[in-house]
Amino acid sequence: MSDADLKEQAVAYQALIQQQQTMLLSTVNEQGEAESSYAPYIRDEDGVFYIYVSELASHTQNMLQHGKASVLFIQSENQASNLFARERVTFQCAVKEIQANAEIYPVQLSKMKQCLGETIELLAGLSDFHLLALQPVSGRYIKGFGKAYTVDVTSGQVLHN
Repeated sequence: MSDADLKEQAVAYQALIQQQQTMLLSTVNEQGEAESSYAPYIRDEDGVFYIYVSELASHTQNMLQHGKASVLFIQSENQASNLFARERVTFQCAVKEIQANAEIYPVQLSKMKQCLGETIELLAGLSDFHLLALQPVSGRYIKGFGKAYTVDVTSGQVLHN
């Protein structure tokens, strides 16, 4: 596969992420059971995802306890030509809580308000919400049958498998 083809695939997976305002989350609870959920997100220029989530949600407790999550961005069913080969990108992420007194906290909440709407302001007034940073540590992009790529989370480029 040529460098131009790989660059094209890197652009494609980035576009898939940018088309969505929510991510699907997979976490593990105290009993070792997998749990699925979702959360609205923003992404910074370094590729870190930020979510603002309630401690009442099990996925928040799971991420705070274990410090990791898997996230999925997937093509909508109505856009897919084949449901068995939906375009998708997954990241294994390290999760870190951003404390309210951190310099980046108001900056990210302001960006969230701009991107996700006024609800962020309402949620910011609630004491049970936490700002979490999800830093990708590995990634995988599937474009379709036989089109699997490893995502270099540092550069954003892809490598054909």
